[in-house]
Amino acid sequence: MKKLLILLVALSIFPAGCLWAAEESPTADLKPVLEDLTSVLVDESLKGKAHREERRAKIMAFIKRGFDFREMSRRVLGSTWNDIDEKEQDRFTKLMTKLLENVYIGKIENYSGQTIEFAAESIKNDRAQVTTLLENDGVKIPIHYIMRKTEPRWMVYDINIEGVSLVRNYQEQFKSILRTEKYEGLVKTLEEKNRSFETEAK
Repeated sequence: MKKLLILLVALSIFPAGCLWAAEESPTADLKPVLEDLTSVLVDESLKGKAHREERRAKIMAFIKRGFDFREMSRRVLGSTWNDIDEKEQDRFTKLMTKLLENVYIGKIENYSGQTIEFAAESIKNDRAQVTTLLENDGVKIPIHYIMRKTEPRWMVYDINIEGVSLVRNYQEQFKSILRTEKYEGLVKTLEEKNRSFETEAK
């Protein structure tokens, strides 16, 4: 449960401090995205329910600049991804992106000034891991951003905290649905879940 709670706030903690990585590195690509997100969250003119849609639109615009939701969706869906055509892949990516928005934006909006430091960066071919340390109540928790090189930048497709992967977490949740209700059942579940979030927000 502790790991799950930490995972749920993974997108709500943004880094501050010096950028040590070289230009055009995964760290260099990630840092400005997170800084721009922070600027939205601390903007007093965007706070409150009345500005919810505008605020969330800005947040998602920045997130999409640094996070590869199509790659994330492909990995979450696993081998089923290859069984559907490109149009359906686009549809699933939109549903998955909306689900992540609905699940995590509320956590992001609770940002209260936590800071993390960039601790390490490793690159192997077109894959990389940027490790950051989140200081929370005097304890530093490592957060690993898993990235891949796309043109013209590095993009995040997974986040791993204390061995808990966002992608693997959803893979496990979706496996049972795919097994019992097939792909169509999973799509229906995602649509219903997203609708329920929208209803709760009104």
